[in-house]
Parts: sequence; C-alpha cells; structure tokens
Amino acid sequence: MTATLATGSLLLALGCGAAPSATATSLTPDQPVSTTATTSVSATVAPKTEPTPIRPKGHTIKPHEVRWESAKPSRDGRTLKIVWWSGVEPCAVLDHVSLRQTGKRVIVTLYEGAEPGSEDVACIEIAVQKTTTVKLKAPLGHRKVVDGAKL
Repeated sequence: MTATLATGSLLLALGCGAAPSATATSLTPDQPVSTTATTSVSATVAPKTEPTPIRPKGHTIKPHEVRWESAKPSRDGRTLKIVWWSGVEPCAVLDHVSLRQTGKRVIVTLYEGAEPGSEDVACIEIAVQKTTTVKLKAPLGHRKVVDGAKL
C-alpha cells in the first residue's frame, strides 16, 4: 500500500512539472497531505484620463448609430464637445456625425463602423472613451441637445 501511494505521489509530482520531494515519497496512508500557497492580489486603478479626440473618417463598413454620454457646449455656444464610449480601431471607427438643428433643439447622431480591410482583424473588447467636436450653424442658446441614437 505504501509503495502504491509513493508511486502515485511520484507520478502526480512529475505530472505537475515539479520534482518529487523526499517527504512526498515517505508519506503513509494515515498522514494528511497539506500545502501552503500564497496569493498576492494587488488592485491597480487606472488614472483618470481625458477622452481620446476623434475626427470622423468616413467610408466605414456597416456604419450604425452610437449613443453618446454627454454634449458640452463651448463658451460661445458655437460648438459641442460630444463624449461617448466605444471600442478600439479598426473595429470601431467614427464614420460621421449627423446634425439636425431647429429653433428648439439640436439632434446629434454619431455613426461608427469598421475600417475597410479590417474584416479579418481581431480587436480586443475594451471600452475607450472618445470625444469629437461638432460645429453648429448658430449658437446653441436655449436649445436642447438630443442624442439622435436614442430617438
């Protein structure tokens, strides 16, 4: 019985890639087997960064509407800084921005697609905060800014 246990311990140690130890081969069936493991976990928090500035590239594959998070007008109200979450290029590329402006509201719709030729590219699934600036025909004033992808 001791020989069988010693042989099993030896095979187990070899199967795990570790060399057999003297204590592993000298165990009896009545001795408990124990190991001590230390685990070190350190949490790293990424520093707060500004969104990545993006310009529309156009000519993407299958452009679709993308929801945005915020729209901040400039001091003079002539531009809007749009912020949204997206994926990495070449799989998530800003194609174009659509603006519909009326006397009561400004509707901003973002369109993203993939770059041509990226069909066989594997992109990691990670969220990237992006921003783009759009120019208004007239200062924003009291008009409401609306996400066209939510309509």
